[in-house]
Amino acid sequence: MASQPQLLIVDDDPLIGESLSFVLEADFDVRVCESRLEAMTLLKGGAFAPVLALIDLGLPPMPDTPIEGFKLVGDLLAFSPDIRILVLSGQNEQSNARRARALGALDLVPKPCEPSHLKRLLLSALRGRDADPGGFTVDAAHGIIGDSPPMRNLKSQIDLYASSAFPALIEGESGSGKERVAAALHYLSRRANLPFLALNCAAISANLVEPTLFGYAKGAFTGAVGAKSGYFEDAGEGTLFLDEIGELPLELQPKLLRVLENGEFQRVGETQARQSHARIIAATNRDLKAEVKAGRFRGDLYHRLSVFSILVPPLRDLGEDKLKLLEHYRVHYAAKYASGHGGASAAPSFTLSADARDDWLAYRFPGNVRELKNIVIRLTAKHAGYQVSKSELQAEFETSEEKRPANGDSNGRAGDPRAEIEKSIAFSLDAKLKEVELQYIDAALALCQGNMSQAARMLGVSRSTLYSRLEALRPDMKKAE
Repeated sequence: MASQPQLLIVDDDPLIGESLSFVLEADFDVRVCESRLEAMTLLKGGAFAPVLALIDLGLPPMPDTPIEGFKLVGDLLAFSPDIRILVLSGQNEQSNARRARALGALDLVPKPCEPSHLKRLLLSALRGRDADPGGFTVDAAHGIIGDSPPMRNLKSQIDLYASSAFPALIEGESGSGKERVAAALHYLSRRANLPFLALNCAAISANLVEPTLFGYAKGAFTGAVGAKSGYFEDAGEGTLFLDEIGELPLELQPKLLRVLENGEFQRVGETQARQSHARIIAATNRDLKAEVKAGRFRGDLYHRLSVFSILVPPLRDLGEDKLKLLEHYRVHYAAKYASGHGGASAAPSFTLSADARDDWLAYRFPGNVRELKNIVIRLTAKHAGYQVSKSELQAEFETSEEKRPANGDSNGRAGDPRAEIEKSIAFSLDAKLKEVELQYIDAALALCQGNMSQAARMLGVSRSTLYSRLEALRPDMKKAE
Protein backbone atom coordinates (compact mmCIF):
# COMPACT_ATOMS: atom_id res chain seq x y z
CA MET A 1 0.00 0.00 0.00
CA ALA A 2 2.87 2.38 0.74
CA SER A 3 3.80 2.49 -2.96
CA GLN A 4 0.28 3.45 -4.03
CA PRO A 5 -0.74 7.10 -4.47
CA GLN A 6 -2.69 8.33 -1.47
CA LEU A 7 -6.31 9.37 -2.05
CA LEU A 8 -8.52 11.23 0.42
CA ILE A 9 -12.29 10.71 0.10
CA VAL A 10 -14.61 13.02 2.04
CA ASP A 11 -18.32 12.16 2.02
CA ASP A 12 -20.82 12.21 4.86
CA ASP A 13 -22.67 9.15 3.50
CA PRO A 14 -20.86 6.09 4.98
CA LEU A 15 -22.26 3.82 2.25
CA ILE A 16 -20.82 5.99 -0.52
CA GLY A 17 -17.49 6.29 1.25
CA GLU A 18 -17.20 2.54 1.74
CA SER A 19 -18.29 1.80 -1.83
CA LEU A 20 -15.77 4.23 -3.34
CA SER A 21 -13.03 2.89 -1.09
CA PHE A 22 -13.79 -0.67 -2.21
CA VAL A 23 -13.76 0.29 -5.91
CA LEU A 24 -10.59 2.39 -5.76
CA GLU A 25 -8.42 0.56 -3.22
CA ALA A 26 -6.78 -1.57 -5.92
CA ASP A 27 -5.19 1.57 -7.40
CA PHE A 28 -4.94 3.93 -4.44
CA ASP A 29 -4.15 4.05 -0.73
CA VAL A 30 -7.58 5.33 0.33
CA ARG A 31 -8.67 7.08 3.53
CA VAL A 32 -12.30 8.08 4.05
CA CYS A 33 -13.52 10.98 6.20
CA GLU A 34 -17.06 12.21 6.78
CA SER A 35 -16.49 15.92 7.50
CA ARG A 36 -14.14 18.82 6.84
CA LEU A 37 -12.94 18.78 10.44
CA GLU A 38 -12.13 15.06 10.33
CA ALA A 39 -10.30 15.43 7.01
CA MET A 40 -8.12 18.34 8.14
CA THR A 41 -7.37 16.63 11.46
CA LEU A 42 -6.15 13.59 9.51
CA LEU A 43 -3.89 15.68 7.29
CA LYS A 44 -2.46 17.75 10.14
CA GLY A 45 -1.54 14.52 11.92
CA GLY A 46 1.19 14.08 9.29
CA ALA A 47 0.82 10.33 8.76
CA PHE A 48 -1.27 10.69 5.60
CA ALA A 49 -0.29 13.06 2.76
CA PRO A 50 -2.73 12.57 -0.13
CA VAL A 51 -1.84 13.64 -3.65
CA LEU A 52 -5.50 13.35 -4.73
CA ALA A 53 -8.78 14.24 -3.04
CA LEU A 54 -12.34 13.28 -3.96
CA ILE A 55 -14.77 15.33 -1.93
CA ASP A 56 -18.50 15.89 -1.63
CA LEU A 57 -19.81 19.47 -1.45
CA GLY A 58 -22.66 18.77 0.96
CA LEU A 59 -20.89 18.12 4.26
CA PRO A 60 -21.91 18.51 7.92
CA PRO A 61 -22.89 20.65 9.70
CA MET A 62 -24.67 22.02 6.58
CA PRO A 63 -25.08 19.01 4.27
CA ASP A 64 -27.83 20.64 2.23
CA THR A 65 -25.55 23.46 1.03
CA PRO A 66 -22.15 23.43 -0.72
CA ILE A 67 -20.56 25.81 1.81
CA GLU A 68 -18.54 23.23 3.77
CA GLY A 69 -17.35 21.59 0.56
CA PHE A 70 -16.12 24.92 -0.80
CA LYS A 71 -14.33 25.59 2.48
CA LEU A 72 -12.67 22.19 2.33
CA VAL A 73 -11.33 22.87 -1.18
CA GLY A 74 -9.68 26.05 0.13
CA ASP A 75 -8.36 24.33 3.27
CA LEU A 76 -6.86 21.43 1.33
CA LEU A 77 -5.04 23.70 -1.13
CA ALA A 78 -3.82 25.97 1.66
CA PHE A 79 -2.42 22.93 3.47
CA SER A 80 -1.07 21.16 0.36
CA PRO A 81 -0.91 23.42 -2.74
CA ASP A 82 -0.02 20.54 -5.09
CA ILE A 83 -3.01 18.31 -4.23
CA ARG A 84 -5.40 17.56 -7.10
CA ILE A 85 -9.08 17.81 -6.13
CA LEU A 86 -12.15 16.37 -7.83
CA VAL A 87 -15.53 17.36 -6.44
CA LEU A 88 -18.11 14.55 -6.49
CA SER A 89 -21.52 16.04 -5.81
CA GLY A 90 -25.22 15.57 -6.30
CA GLN A 91 -25.54 19.36 -6.30
CA ASN A 92 -24.80 19.56 -9.99
CA GLU A 93 -25.38 23.26 -10.62
CA GLN A 94 -23.20 25.14 -13.09
CA SER A 95 -22.57 27.84 -10.47
CA ASN A 96 -21.23 25.21 -8.04
CA ALA A 97 -18.95 23.75 -10.69
CA ARG A 98 -17.66 27.19 -11.64
CA ARG A 99 -16.97 28.17 -8.04
CA ALA A 100 -15.30 24.82 -7.26
CA ARG A 101 -12.95 25.33 -10.20
CA ALA A 102 -12.30 28.95 -9.23
CA LEU A 103 -11.30 27.81 -5.73
CA GLY A 104 -8.79 25.37 -7.22
CA ALA A 105 -10.65 22.08 -7.82
CA LEU A 106 -10.02 20.37 -11.14
CA ASP A 107 -13.68 19.77 -11.86
CA LEU A 108 -17.10 18.82 -10.50
CA VAL A 109 -18.23 15.26 -11.25
CA PRO A 110 -22.02 14.79 -10.83
CA LYS A 111 -23.49 11.89 -8.89
CA PRO A 112 -24.16 9.16 -9.83
CA CYS A 113 -20.89 8.45 -11.61
CA GLU A 114 -19.69 5.16 -13.07
CA PRO A 115 -16.80 3.83 -10.93
CA SER A 116 -14.72 3.09 -14.04
CA HIS A 117 -15.15 6.67 -15.27
CA LEU A 118 -14.25 8.05 -11.85
CA LYS A 119 -11.13 5.89 -11.72
CA ARG A 120 -10.07 7.16 -15.17
CA LEU A 121 -10.48 10.78 -14.02
CA LEU A 122 -8.40 10.18 -10.90
CA LEU A 123 -5.63 8.39 -12.79
CA SER A 124 -5.59 11.16 -15.41
CA ALA A 125 -5.30 13.79 -12.67
CA LEU A 126 -2.46 11.79 -11.11
CA ARG A 127 -0.59 11.53 -14.43
CA GLY A 128 -0.91 15.29 -14.89
CA ARG A 129 0.45 15.90 -11.40
CA ASP A 130 3.45 13.60 -11.93
CA ALA A 131 4.21 15.02 -15.36
CA ASP A 132 3.84 18.64 -14.31
CA PRO A 133 5.13 19.26 -10.78
CA GLY A 134 6.02 22.88 -11.44
CA GLY A 135 4.78 23.90 -14.86
CA PHE A 136 4.65 22.90 -18.52
CA THR A 137 7.63 23.44 -20.72
CA VAL A 138 7.01 26.22 -23.20
CA ASP A 139 7.22 23.90 -26.22
CA ALA A 140 4.98 21.19 -24.75
CA ALA A 141 2.10 23.48 -23.94
CA HIS A 142 2.65 26.20 -26.54
CA GLY A 143 3.49 29.05 -24.21
CA ILE A 144 1.55 28.16 -21.06
CA ILE A 145 3.97 29.46 -18.46
CA GLY A 146 3.61 29.84 -14.70
CA ASP A 147 3.66 28.17 -11.30
CA SER A 148 1.03 30.18 -9.42
CA PRO A 149 -1.99 28.27 -8.01
CA PRO A 150 -4.35 29.55 -10.75
CA MET A 151 -1.90 28.42 -13.45
CA ARG A 152 -1.32 25.05 -11.81
CA ASN A 153 -5.09 24.58 -11.74
CA LEU A 154 -5.38 25.60 -15.41
CA LYS A 155 -2.67 23.17 -16.47
CA SER A 156 -4.27 20.41 -14.42
CA GLN A 157 -7.53 20.93 -16.30
CA ILE A 158 -5.68 20.78 -19.62
CA ASP A 159 -4.10 17.49 -18.55
CA LEU A 160 -7.51 16.15 -17.56
CA TYR A 161 -9.41 17.18 -20.71
CA ALA A 162 -6.79 16.92 -23.48
CA SER A 163 -7.44 13.27 -24.35
CA SER A 164 -11.23 13.59 -24.46
CA ALA A 165 -13.25 13.78 -27.67
CA PHE A 166 -15.97 15.93 -26.08
CA PRO A 167 -16.29 19.68 -26.71
CA ALA A 168 -14.62 22.16 -24.38
CA LEU A 169 -15.47 25.81 -23.68
CA ILE A 170 -12.61 28.14 -22.75
CA GLU A 171 -13.66 31.32 -20.97
CA GLY A 172 -11.52 34.29 -20.02
CA GLU A 173 -10.81 37.94 -20.55
CA SER A 174 -9.54 39.30 -23.85
CA GLY A 175 -5.81 38.74 -24.26
CA SER A 176 -5.55 36.11 -21.51
CA GLY A 177 -4.33 33.32 -23.83
CA LYS A 178 -7.43 31.28 -24.67
CA GLU A 179 -6.08 30.18 -28.07
CA ARG A 180 -2.89 28.90 -26.41
CA VAL A 181 -5.03 26.80 -24.08
CA ALA A 182 -6.92 25.41 -27.08
CA ALA A 183 -3.63 24.58 -28.80
CA ALA A 184 -2.38 22.84 -25.65
CA LEU A 185 -5.54 20.73 -25.50
CA HIS A 186 -4.85 19.66 -29.08
CA TYR A 187 -1.08 19.11 -28.99
CA LEU A 188 -1.18 17.22 -25.70
CA SER A 189 -3.82 14.82 -27.08
CA ARG A 190 -3.75 11.86 -29.45
CA ARG A 191 -4.75 14.29 -32.22
CA ALA A 192 -1.40 16.12 -32.03
CA ASN A 193 -0.34 15.04 -35.53
CA LEU A 194 -3.73 15.92 -37.05
CA PRO A 195 -4.89 19.39 -38.17
CA PHE A 196 -5.52 22.17 -35.67
CA LEU A 197 -7.65 24.84 -37.33
CA ALA A 198 -8.72 28.10 -35.70
CA LEU A 199 -11.53 30.40 -36.81
CA ASN A 200 -12.35 33.72 -35.17
CA CYS A 201 -16.12 34.02 -35.45
CA ALA A 202 -15.93 37.80 -34.91
CA ALA A 203 -13.40 38.34 -37.71
CA ILE A 204 -15.62 37.41 -40.66
CA SER A 205 -18.90 38.91 -41.79
CA ALA A 206 -22.10 37.16 -40.70
CA ASN A 207 -23.07 36.10 -44.25
CA LEU A 208 -19.71 34.31 -44.72
CA VAL A 209 -19.71 32.31 -41.50
CA GLU A 210 -21.85 29.44 -42.79
CA PRO A 211 -19.91 28.76 -46.04
CA THR A 212 -16.63 29.20 -44.17
CA LEU A 213 -17.59 26.61 -41.55
CA PHE A 214 -19.50 24.11 -43.69
CA GLY A 215 -18.26 24.76 -47.23
CA TYR A 216 -20.42 25.33 -50.31
CA ALA A 217 -21.43 23.76 -53.61
CA LYS A 218 -20.73 25.24 -57.02
CA GLY A 219 -23.30 27.92 -57.82
CA ALA A 220 -24.61 28.09 -54.25
CA PHE A 221 -24.32 31.89 -54.36
CA THR A 222 -22.88 34.61 -56.56
CA GLY A 223 -19.16 34.07 -56.83
CA ALA A 224 -19.25 30.35 -55.97
CA VAL A 225 -17.58 29.29 -59.21
CA GLY A 226 -16.57 25.93 -57.75
CA ALA A 227 -17.27 23.69 -54.78
CA LYS A 228 -15.23 24.30 -51.66
CA SER A 229 -14.84 22.48 -48.38
CA GLY A 230 -15.25 24.30 -45.05
CA TYR A 231 -13.42 24.20 -41.74
CA PHE A 232 -15.31 21.14 -40.49
CA GLU A 233 -14.14 19.05 -43.45
CA ASP A 234 -10.62 20.48 -43.50
CA ALA A 235 -10.15 19.71 -39.80
CA GLY A 236 -10.75 16.01 -40.50
CA GLU A 237 -10.30 14.09 -37.25
CA GLY A 238 -8.23 16.89 -35.73
CA THR A 239 -9.38 19.89 -33.70
CA LEU A 240 -11.48 22.88 -34.76
CA PHE A 241 -11.09 25.91 -32.50
CA LEU A 242 -13.95 28.43 -32.71
CA ASP A 243 -12.79 31.64 -31.08
CA GLU A 244 -15.27 34.34 -30.00
CA ILE A 245 -18.11 31.82 -30.22
CA GLY A 246 -20.42 34.38 -28.61
CA GLU A 247 -20.36 36.30 -31.91
CA LEU A 248 -21.84 33.39 -33.89
CA PRO A 249 -25.09 34.57 -35.53
CA LEU A 250 -28.17 33.23 -33.76
CA GLU A 251 -29.60 31.75 -36.97
CA LEU A 252 -26.48 29.60 -37.46
CA GLN A 253 -26.40 28.22 -33.95
CA PRO A 254 -28.86 25.33 -34.62
CA LYS A 255 -26.56 24.10 -37.42
CA LEU A 256 -23.56 24.09 -35.10
CA LEU A 257 -25.64 22.31 -32.46
CA ARG A 258 -26.50 19.60 -35.00
CA VAL A 259 -22.82 18.99 -35.72
CA LEU A 260 -22.05 18.75 -32.02
CA GLU A 261 -24.90 16.30 -31.39
CA ASN A 262 -24.49 13.85 -34.27
CA GLY A 263 -21.58 15.11 -36.41
CA GLU A 264 -23.83 15.94 -39.39
CA PHE A 265 -23.63 19.06 -41.54
CA GLN A 266 -24.34 20.16 -45.11
CA ARG A 267 -22.44 22.36 -47.47
CA VAL A 268 -24.31 25.50 -48.50
CA GLY A 269 -26.33 24.63 -51.61
CA GLU A 270 -26.25 20.85 -51.03
CA THR A 271 -28.74 18.39 -49.59
CA GLN A 272 -26.18 15.64 -49.00
CA ALA A 273 -25.35 15.14 -45.30
CA ARG A 274 -21.66 15.00 -44.48
CA GLN A 275 -20.00 13.77 -41.30
CA SER A 276 -17.53 15.62 -39.10
CA HIS A 277 -15.14 13.80 -36.74
CA ALA A 278 -13.30 16.88 -35.46
CA ARG A 279 -13.16 17.80 -31.80
CA ILE A 280 -14.72 21.22 -31.19
CA ILE A 281 -13.12 23.68 -28.78
CA ALA A 282 -14.77 27.07 -28.37
CA ALA A 283 -13.69 30.22 -26.58
CA THR A 284 -15.34 33.44 -25.47
CA ASN A 285 -14.69 36.54 -23.40
CA ARG A 286 -18.44 37.03 -22.97
CA ASP A 287 -20.61 35.72 -20.14
CA LEU A 288 -22.50 33.16 -22.24
CA LYS A 289 -24.94 32.40 -19.42
CA ALA A 290 -25.98 36.06 -19.50
CA GLU A 291 -26.17 35.88 -23.29
CA VAL A 292 -28.50 32.88 -22.99
CA LYS A 293 -30.76 34.78 -20.58
CA ALA A 294 -30.80 37.75 -22.96
CA GLY A 295 -31.84 35.49 -25.86
CA ARG A 296 -28.64 36.11 -27.86
CA PHE A 297 -27.23 32.61 -27.45
CA ARG A 298 -29.00 29.26 -27.45
CA GLY A 299 -29.09 27.52 -24.10
CA ASP A 300 -28.88 24.04 -25.63
CA LEU A 301 -25.80 25.04 -27.62
CA TYR A 302 -24.17 26.52 -24.52
CA HIS A 303 -24.67 23.32 -22.54
CA ARG A 304 -23.40 21.20 -25.46
CA LEU A 305 -20.26 23.31 -25.82
CA SER A 306 -19.50 23.41 -22.12
CA VAL A 307 -19.20 19.67 -21.48
CA PHE A 308 -15.76 20.71 -20.20
CA SER A 309 -15.39 24.32 -19.08
CA ILE A 310 -11.98 25.95 -18.57
CA LEU A 311 -11.52 29.40 -17.04
CA VAL A 312 -8.27 31.14 -18.03
CA PRO A 313 -7.18 33.39 -15.13
CA PRO A 314 -6.47 37.08 -15.78
CA LEU A 315 -2.83 38.13 -15.55
CA ARG A 316 -3.51 40.37 -12.53
CA ASP A 317 -4.16 37.22 -10.43
CA LEU A 318 -0.92 35.45 -11.34
CA GLY A 319 1.56 37.11 -8.94
CA GLU A 320 5.19 36.35 -9.82
CA ASP A 321 4.17 34.53 -12.99
CA LYS A 322 4.29 38.05 -14.45
CA LEU A 323 8.08 37.87 -14.05
CA LYS A 324 8.27 34.43 -15.69
CA LEU A 325 6.31 35.74 -18.67
CA LEU A 326 8.53 38.82 -18.77
CA GLU A 327 11.66 36.65 -18.88
CA HIS A 328 10.26 34.37 -21.58
CA TYR A 329 9.18 37.16 -23.92
CA ARG A 330 12.23 39.28 -23.13
CA VAL A 331 14.51 36.53 -24.46
CA HIS A 332 12.15 35.69 -27.33
CA TYR A 333 11.86 39.23 -28.69
CA ALA A 334 15.55 40.00 -28.17
CA ALA A 335 16.28 37.11 -30.56
CA LYS A 336 13.67 38.31 -33.07
CA TYR A 337 14.94 41.90 -32.84
CA ALA A 338 18.48 40.73 -33.57
CA SER A 339 17.44 38.59 -36.56
CA GLY A 340 15.44 41.50 -37.95
CA HIS A 341 18.56 43.66 -37.85
CA GLY A 342 20.85 41.08 -39.45
CA GLY A 343 22.29 39.74 -36.20
CA ALA A 344 23.37 36.12 -36.02
CA SER A 345 22.55 35.77 -32.33
CA ALA A 346 20.22 37.32 -29.79
CA ALA A 347 20.69 40.99 -29.04
CA PRO A 348 21.39 42.03 -25.46
CA SER A 349 18.01 42.37 -23.81
CA PHE A 350 16.82 45.03 -21.39
CA THR A 351 16.66 44.58 -17.63
CA LEU A 352 14.43 46.21 -15.02
CA SER A 353 15.66 48.25 -12.09
CA ALA A 354 14.54 47.11 -8.63
CA ASP A 355 11.73 49.68 -8.36
CA ALA A 356 10.66 49.03 -11.96
CA ARG A 357 10.47 45.32 -11.13
CA ASP A 358 8.20 46.13 -8.17
CA ASP A 359 5.97 48.20 -10.46
CA TRP A 360 5.84 45.34 -12.95
CA LEU A 361 4.55 43.02 -10.23
CA ALA A 362 2.04 45.60 -8.98
CA TYR A 363 0.64 46.49 -12.41
CA ARG A 364 -2.70 44.81 -13.18
CA PHE A 365 -2.26 44.43 -16.97
CA PRO A 366 -5.85 45.19 -18.09
CA GLY A 367 -4.94 43.81 -21.54
CA ASN A 368 -3.53 40.61 -19.97
CA VAL A 369 -0.76 38.66 -21.73
CA ARG A 370 -1.38 40.44 -25.03
CA GLU A 371 -0.58 43.78 -23.35
CA LEU A 372 2.46 42.29 -21.60
CA LYS A 373 3.90 41.09 -24.91
CA ASN A 374 3.39 44.50 -26.52
CA ILE A 375 5.16 46.22 -23.61
CA VAL A 376 8.10 43.81 -23.91
CA ILE A 377 8.31 44.46 -27.68
CA ARG A 378 8.46 48.22 -27.10
CA LEU A 379 11.02 47.94 -24.31
CA THR A 380 13.17 45.66 -26.47
CA ALA A 381 13.13 48.18 -29.31
CA LYS A 382 13.85 51.20 -27.07
CA HIS A 383 16.15 49.86 -24.35
CA ALA A 384 17.99 46.76 -25.68
CA GLY A 385 21.10 46.24 -23.54
CA TYR A 386 20.08 48.85 -20.97
CA GLN A 387 18.35 48.92 -17.61
CA VAL A 388 14.77 50.23 -17.68
CA SER A 389 13.97 52.69 -14.89
CA LYS A 390 10.69 53.06 -13.02
CA SER A 391 9.70 56.16 -15.01
CA GLU A 392 10.57 54.52 -18.34
CA LEU A 393 8.47 51.50 -17.47
CA GLN A 394 5.58 53.62 -16.21
CA ALA A 395 5.50 55.39 -19.58
CA GLU A 396 4.61 52.06 -21.21
CA PHE A 397 1.74 51.24 -18.86
CA GLU A 398 -1.85 51.92 -19.75
CA THR A 399 -2.33 53.50 -16.32
CA SER A 400 0.49 55.11 -14.41
CA GLU A 401 0.96 54.80 -10.67
CA GLU A 402 2.69 58.17 -10.73
CA LYS A 403 -0.57 59.75 -11.91
CA ARG A 404 -2.62 58.34 -9.03
CA PRO A 405 -4.94 61.11 -7.75
CA ALA A 406 -4.81 61.88 -4.04
CA ASN A 407 -8.56 62.44 -3.79
CA GLY A 408 -10.84 61.09 -1.10
CA ASP A 409 -11.17 61.96 2.57
CA SER A 410 -8.55 61.85 5.31
CA ASN A 411 -9.26 58.17 6.02
CA GLY A 412 -8.37 57.16 2.47
CA ARG A 413 -11.96 56.46 1.46
CA ALA A 414 -12.99 57.28 -2.06
CA GLY A 415 -14.77 60.61 -2.51
CA ASP A 416 -17.54 61.47 -4.95
CA PRO A 417 -16.62 59.74 -8.26
CA ARG A 418 -17.75 62.63 -10.48
CA ALA A 419 -15.79 65.13 -8.44
CA GLU A 420 -12.63 63.01 -8.50
CA ILE A 421 -12.69 62.67 -12.28
CA GLU A 422 -13.48 66.35 -12.79
CA LYS A 423 -10.58 67.46 -10.57
CA SER A 424 -7.88 65.78 -12.62
CA ILE A 425 -7.49 64.58 -16.17
CA ALA A 426 -4.93 62.14 -14.74
CA PHE A 427 -7.57 60.19 -12.82
CA SER A 428 -6.67 56.48 -12.85
CA LEU A 429 -9.56 54.03 -12.63
CA ASP A 430 -7.13 51.15 -12.23
CA ALA A 431 -5.39 52.84 -9.29
CA LYS A 432 -8.71 53.67 -7.64
CA LEU A 433 -9.93 50.08 -7.96
CA LYS A 434 -6.67 48.84 -6.41
CA GLU A 435 -7.16 51.31 -3.56
CA VAL A 436 -10.71 50.07 -2.89
CA GLU A 437 -9.61 46.41 -3.16
CA LEU A 438 -6.86 46.99 -0.59
CA GLN A 439 -9.32 48.68 1.79
CA TYR A 440 -11.63 45.64 1.70
CA ILE A 441 -8.74 43.23 2.24
CA ASP A 442 -7.45 45.29 5.19
CA ALA A 443 -10.96 45.39 6.67
CA ALA A 444 -11.36 41.60 6.36
CA LEU A 445 -7.94 41.00 7.95
CA ALA A 446 -8.82 43.34 10.81
CA LEU A 447 -12.14 41.55 11.42
CA CYS A 448 -10.34 38.19 11.37
CA GLN A 449 -7.47 39.44 13.56
CA GLY A 450 -4.91 38.78 10.83
CA ASN A 451 -5.99 35.19 10.10
CA MET A 452 -5.43 34.84 6.33
CA SER A 453 -7.58 31.73 5.90
CA GLN A 454 -10.58 33.29 7.66
CA ALA A 455 -10.15 36.56 5.75
CA ALA A 456 -9.97 34.68 2.43
CA ARG A 457 -13.20 32.84 3.23
CA MET A 458 -14.89 36.12 4.21
CA LEU A 459 -13.85 37.67 0.88
CA GLY A 460 -14.89 34.60 -1.12
CA VAL A 461 -11.41 33.79 -2.49
CA SER A 462 -8.84 31.10 -1.78
CA ARG A 463 -6.02 31.75 0.67
CA SER A 464 -3.42 31.58 -2.13
CA THR A 465 -5.38 34.11 -4.22
CA LEU A 466 -5.52 36.47 -1.24
CA TYR A 467 -1.75 36.20 -0.82
CA SER A 468 -1.21 36.86 -4.54
CA ARG A 469 -3.42 39.94 -4.49
CA LEU A 470 -1.73 41.31 -1.39
CA GLU A 471 1.68 40.81 -2.99
CA ALA A 472 0.49 42.63 -6.12
CA LEU A 473 -1.05 45.48 -4.12
CA ARG A 474 1.87 45.71 -1.68
CA PRO A 475 5.08 44.80 -3.54
CA ASP A 476 7.11 45.42 -0.38
CA MET A 477 5.17 42.77 1.58
CA LYS A 478 7.64 40.00 0.72
CA LYS A 479 10.58 42.16 1.72
CA ALA A 480 8.93 42.97 5.01
CA GLU A 481 8.38 39.29 5.68
